[in-house]
Amino acid sequence: MPQALTVNHLAKSYGRVKALTDVTFQVAPGEIFGFVGSNGAGKSTTMRIILGVLAADSGQVLLGGSPIDFEGRKRIGYMPEERGLYPKMKVGDQLTYLARLHGLSKAEAVDATEQWTRRLGIHERIGDNVNDLSLGNQQRVQLAAALVHDPDVLVLDEPFSGLDPVAVDVMSAVLTDKAAQGIPVIFSSHQLDLVERLCDTVGVISGGVMKALGTVDELRARDGLRLQVAGPDSAARWADGLPGVTAVDYGDDSAVLHVDGADDQQILQAALAAGPVHRFAMTAPSLTELFRELV
Repeated sequence: MPQALTVNHLAKSYGRVKALTDVTFQVAPGEIFGFVGSNGAGKSTTMRIILGVLAADSGQVLLGGSPIDFEGRKRIGYMPEERGLYPKMKVGDQLTYLARLHGLSKAEAVDATEQWTRRLGIHERIGDNVNDLSLGNQQRVQLAAALVHDPDVLVLDEPFSGLDPVAVDVMSAVLTDKAAQGIPVIFSSHQLDLVERLCDTVGVISGGVMKALGTVDELRARDGLRLQVAGPDSAARWADGLPGVTAVDYGDDSAVLHVDGADDQQILQAALAAGPVHRFAMTAPSLTELFRELV
C-alpha cells in the first residue's frame, strides 16, 4: 500500500558550514514534489539523507510514519545527479544486475529490464556499453535503473538534465504515471517550467533553509496578483497612488501593477484617462519569478 515520505526537521553541517537547517516537508502517496534551489542549496544533501548515504546531525526521514531501515531503502528508486552507472558494462546486463540486487529473481529482472528499456526508448542499445551512449541516453538508463525494481518511492536528482524535448516528454509521462499509481515522487530540477507543469507541491530551498513550501497555485499567489496594462503613456505614471496598488513596474508603453485588494475597474478608468488600453489582464507571478525573488 502506498505510503507518505516525511522529512522531519533535518539538520546537517560540515564543520562551520550549515548545509541544512530544520528542513521539513512531506510527499503524499501519488504526489509529485518539486525540490527547487540553486546549486549548493541543500537539495542533493537532503536526498542523500533520505537514501541513507549521508547521516543527518538531527531530524529523521519516515516512510508511512516509521523510520526507513535497510529493507525500506531497497524499496526506493534513486537517481543521482552524477552518473551512477558502470561505464564499461552493457546496458541490459547492468539493469538486470541492479534489479537482482533489489531482490528480483533473474526472470523478473530480465522482464523488468525489457519493459523499461522499451518504455524509455533505449531498447536498441541494450547490448551497448553505457560509456558508448550519448549523455541523454545515459540519463534514460539512469532512470531505468531507478525504476527497474518497481519501487515504492522515487527520489530523482536533476532527472531532466541533458535531455532533448522528446526525452523530457517521455520522462514526464513516466513520473506522472508512477504518481497515478500512488507512488510518492520527489525530484529536483532547475527547469522551473517543468516543475510548475508537473508538480503538485513545490519546496524552494536556499542556503539549507526551506524558503517556501506549498502547491504551485499557493506559491504563485503568496505575493498577490499582478495586473498587466499595455497602452497608456508610462511617463505619466498614471498608476501611482491608486488604492490597493502596492508597486508599479513601468515599461515604455506598459505597466505591471502589484495589487492587493485593488478595484480593477478603478484602475481601468485611470489607465483610460492616460491613453488607449490595448491589454488589461490579471496574472499571478510564475514560479521562475517567485524563485528569483526568494533566492
